[in-house]
This record gives sequence, structure tokens and C-alpha cells, in this order.
Amino acid sequence: MDFPTIDLAMTGANIVNLRKAAGLTVRDLQVAFGFNSPQAIYKWQNGTALPTVDNLIGLAAMLHVRIDDILVIDNTVA
Repeated sequence: MDFPTIDLAMTGANIVNLRKAAGLTVRDLQVAFGFNSPQAIYKWQNGTALPTVDNLIGLAAMLHVRIDDILVIDNTVA
């Protein structure tokens, strides 16, 4: 059975768009999550990493969206 997967690049682009729409900067997210550097957020935005479940919940709250609105699912079946 084929399972849908998360499209990392599209999810990253989506995080950028949602962050900007919410009027937040990368620095705003860094401070809110208590990160020492913005590297994790840049990794999310570049599609090289996903937020942890806890961070995803926080991100959704900060962006005023549902988790489903952040993640971009690739439903194509090979």
C-alpha cells in the first residue's frame, strides 16, 4: 500500500508564505521557540527538515492555522 508523504520543499515554501502572511519574521519565530539561532527555522523553510510535532503545534498556533494548513502532502501514487 502506498502512503502519502510530506513534500518537504513545498511545506517549507508554505511555512515562508504563512509566516509572512502572519506578519512574523524568522527572528520572531526564533525568539518564540527559544532557539539560540535561527538555523532550525531556516531548515524548515528550505525544506531540509520538518518541525517536531511539538514545534508544529506551536507554529500552527502562531500562524493562526491548522497543522494541516502547514503541511503539504504529496498524494501521488507511483
